Amino acid sequence: MRTYTTQTFLVYIILCLSFTSIVHGQKITIGETGDYPNLSAAASIIQAGDTLEMQSQVFTDGTQFLYDLEGTAEAPIVIIAKERHQTIMRGGTESIHLVRCHHVEINGLTIEGQTGNGMNIDDGGDYSTPSEHIVVRNCMFREMEASGNNDLLKMSGIDNFLIENCSFVNGGEGGSGVDFVGCHYGVVQDCVFDNSGTSGIQNKGGTQHIRIQRNVFTNISQRALNLGGSTGLQFFRPPLADPIVDAFEAADIEVFSNVFIGNHAPIAYVGAVRVKVFNNTFYQPQNWVFRILQETTTPGFLTCADNEFKNNIVYLESDLTEVNIGPNTDPESFKLSNNLWYNQSSNNWTPNLPVIDVDQIIASPGFMDESLGNFRLLDGSAAIAKGAVLTEVTQDFDLKEFSSPPSIGAFEGNTTISSILEQQSMESIHMYPNPASTQAQVHMDLEDEDLLLMIYDISGKLMLNQNLVNKQLDLSKYNLEPGQYFVKAIGNDARTYSAKLFLY
Repeated sequence: MRTYTTQTFLVYIILCLSFTSIVHGQKITIGETGDYPNLSAAASIIQAGDTLEMQSQVFTDGTQFLYDLEGTAEAPIVIIAKERHQTIMRGGTESIHLVRCHHVEINGLTIEGQTGNGMNIDDGGDYSTPSEHIVVRNCMFREMEASGNNDLLKMSGIDNFLIENCSFVNGGEGGSGVDFVGCHYGVVQDCVFDNSGTSGIQNKGGTQHIRIQRNVFTNISQRALNLGGSTGLQFFRPPLADPIVDAFEAADIEVFSNVFIGNHAPIAYVGAVRVKVFNNTFYQPQNWVFRILQETTTPGFLTCADNEFKNNIVYLESDLTEVNIGPNTDPESFKLSNNLWYNQSSNNWTPNLPVIDVDQIIASPGFMDESLGNFRLLDGSAAIAKGAVLTEVTQDFDLKEFSSPPSIGAFEGNTTISSILEQQSMESIHMYPNPASTQAQVHMDLEDEDLLLMIYDISGKLMLNQNLVNKQLDLSKYNLEPGQYFVKAIGNDARTYSAKLFLY
């Protein structure tokens, strides 16, 4: 039985980030003028350490099944676009379907227009042999052609995985951006979920030990994060005992430093236990802030209980039911503390909560400019240095280290704390909107008038190098793809600024 700690995630992320820098075996080109026309055609010869380079073209070959791929930690199998997002897998029931695969990375693909699931990764129904050590990064999932319970990314029976720097846009009306069924020990970070379905990420069927951090969730029609759910008993991983004892839909999920904009219900604890929702920013939820539900009531299942909601900013446009409590739950066991609540429509209001929110604050959070999607904190914000010290969460949305005590919400407001990019005495750029559309006008809130601006992608490649006019950057001119970028600006007297820019 593995013991879960915060360090488990950190060590695993380091391992995953090393995948694409490891020396590989042979390079196999996939496409019209490549070694093989599609992935399925190459499947029988793929070995540990191989790189499958996908040409820049539209693939319409239907589902590409890949069974039992066996990479290793030292020699993973990498499926990568030759040019990021220019490999487009369009239509068909699914794009790629991995079955019982180990140490595989999928990088830089665009997945669109499927009628089933955009991409499927599973254990082939053999719950004793999960797919393991799977990385999905820098991919775009979009424009599903399905309206039922179909997901942009479906994962069943996966252990040890990383999903990062991906976008999930315009999913099926009844599905999810990412659907986990019986998945364990995974991280979802630095992704955008926009109109991805009824949920952004669903965690059910015995899913456990998942960290969800630094993501943006917007326009989700039902539950931005469905932390639990309702699963057929035969689909649980590992299989349920007979008789069932202490089962759960989801457990030990961590939700840190995310931004939720709109959404019907940002958070739903559903048959879940030991879930931690810390240091997030919730802006104008539409119906509830969070829900406490129990959809699986089979004897032997744990009651939805022992969950936490701490250090969060909740900004309401008007009165609503803050917490929806369903039957067969234990809301009194929840722990709430150090949350900042604000109702824009009322000066005499307090939230209606199931338990006391210890050290609660009722005040405007002092966002820099919420109308432009800038939820960073102004100097003097009531949220600065008012959070509980939580050892589990260390970095904010911008990768800044949280102070001690930390600010409340997804952004550290203590400007003396250095981010990764500010460790060379760089000053922070305040940009808004951020996250932004690839077609947006971004304003740089800086004193200097004459600026040399440089933008790097996550691999360190220089994408833009030019003078900035009127502190405005028109992204529509530069054909930047959705993803995470690092921005550096040099102003008067060689004064240097930096920030992270998130495009969707």
